Amino acid sequence: MNWQHIEVSADNSHFLYKGKPLFLRIFTEVLKFHAPGLAPVRDESGAYHIDTSGKSIYNDRYTRTFGYYCNRAAVMQGNKWFHIKPEGNQAYTRRYNWAGNFQENKCTVRDIGNNYFHIGLDGERLYNTKFIYCGDYKEGIACVKATDGFFRHIDKSGNFINSKSFYDLGVFHKNFATARDKEGWFHIDKSGNELYHQKYSAIEPFYNGYALVTDFSKLKSIIDESGELY
Repeated sequence: MNWQHIEVSADNSHFLYKGKPLFLRIFTEVLKFHAPGLAPVRDESGAYHIDTSGKSIYNDRYTRTFGYYCNRAAVMQGNKWFHIKPEGNQAYTRRYNWAGNFQENKCTVRDIGNNYFHIGLDGERLYNTKFIYCGDYKEGIACVKATDGFFRHIDKSGNFINSKSFYDLGVFHKNFATARDKEGWFHIDKSGNELYHQKYSAIEPFYNGYALVTDFSKLKSIIDESGELY
């Protein structure tokens, strides 16, 4: 059986394989299978992970469990968060007030002081700086909200990739990111430079050279990477 073909039922209570129930069992909640073929579930005993046979892979029970990313799954025990390995062992001893999912072997977490930063697979911080918020890494770059209230991009060492700051930011997608200043949304390159001079009330990332934008009269249009309308 290929776990990638297992689907979650519409009511998130059980799993389907080729349109039929995979196990003769209903859970309180299920989430989809992730590599290496494990899924988070919850029943009257608590939250845990199962394999494709429906068997729990460990004896521990948690308040909440989430999918495996980079062979690490975020779990909540009481009000504390950490990550476990595929066999169920804890990946590290530290505890956080919240933890995200690993991406590119890096994960955003929040500490007891509501500070955000990134950790590695061993649970250790990747840099000393603390932020108001951190997003996931994509292609070695992450969006953060610095203590001055502005958004910036950082590299894998926590350093700003340029000197520009914005009211809001998106991740880089095919070398360009969405950004917002006091006038509206637009696209930038990795140096933080605007690709064009127009500003919009909403924009999407470029998809093969074109992006959907919404102007301040709520009119939607398509632009290319130079800002020309289509």
